[in-house]
Amino acid sequence: MKADSPLSPEDMKHVLDGTRDLWPEMKDCRVLVTGATGFFGRWIMESLLAADARHALNLRVVALSRNPGAFLGRVPHLGDPRVTWLTGSVVDLVPGALGGGRVDAVIHLATEADLQASAANAGAAAAVITEGTRRALEVAAHCQARRFLFASSGAVYGRQPAGLPLIPESHPGRPDPSDGSPYGPSGEAKRKAELLCSARAAQDGLGAVIARCFTFAGPALPLDGKFAFGNFMGDALDGVAVRVKGDGSPVRSYLYAADLAVWLWTLLLQGDPGRAYNVGSEQPLTLLELAERIAGELGGKGVEVLGKPVPGKAPDRYLPSTLRARTELGLKEYFHLSEMIRRTAAWHRPPVKR
Repeated sequence: MKADSPLSPEDMKHVLDGTRDLWPEMKDCRVLVTGATGFFGRWIMESLLAADARHALNLRVVALSRNPGAFLGRVPHLGDPRVTWLTGSVVDLVPGALGGGRVDAVIHLATEADLQASAANAGAAAAVITEGTRRALEVAAHCQARRFLFASSGAVYGRQPAGLPLIPESHPGRPDPSDGSPYGPSGEAKRKAELLCSARAAQDGLGAVIARCFTFAGPALPLDGKFAFGNFMGDALDGVAVRVKGDGSPVRSYLYAADLAVWLWTLLLQGDPGRAYNVGSEQPLTLLELAERIAGELGGKGVEVLGKPVPGKAPDRYLPSTLRARTELGLKEYFHLSEMIRRTAAWHRPPVKR
């Protein structure tokens, strides 16, 4: 099995420079990360260990995953003595699994990421979200955690109305689990999980902050999964035409993973408890435009659109307003699409031998 490279030093520098004032609060902390082997988890784990090395924080990390052995076979550099890996599902998490002692912060990223599994058993997938969040909150309370970050989703808003350019946190929409969208059941489960977080913040004083995450780009995003950016990159890096499975009309926006990590750390340590913040980019482009940009930037063999447009159907939009995060926490998006593509391609390509 070919091992993944560590995330690039230039990306880690961006994360650490963007969070430099946050880290004193993490001195001598013990941190629990659920979903530690996913895309978000990879960036959180590597940036956390990089911050520990730069600032001598004396951190201890407990990382939960269903299969850490397989992950560490692919990402061996995260088999670090500062990290204790736990095997299991978040729905089975209990305080005793952590071996006692205080936990200062919980970063709850675990979810059901497999759309096929979600479609086959929507109830089980929803339980991973709702019951898993309840378990994570109970562990946080039992272990006297001060801060808690829940990775929610823009799916909590349901379908974006055609006349709404950007979805603010105040938008009253909600998902319809019966509308056939694969994100409907998970969006409703995320809403329920958010309520649990807000209740804990109000009743117990837990610093629980909600990150409503949209779409992202960057190294470690799977090239053969549910993510359009990753799939398009995989085609271009393989030297074949970039395949667009639909008609290319859906409108999305992409926040680079190094910015994502800055935003998540800032929300964890400075977000208002019980408050939700959209996390993403406001820069729209269609999936066809994304495919064309990736093919063009990487010298690919063009774009192949496999679907046909439905006459009279408005394009599906999924775009956040990030005004709250920008005005309340000073967060920004630094990377434009060309730079995201360049950095992601450079990470995937083997280094040139000299």
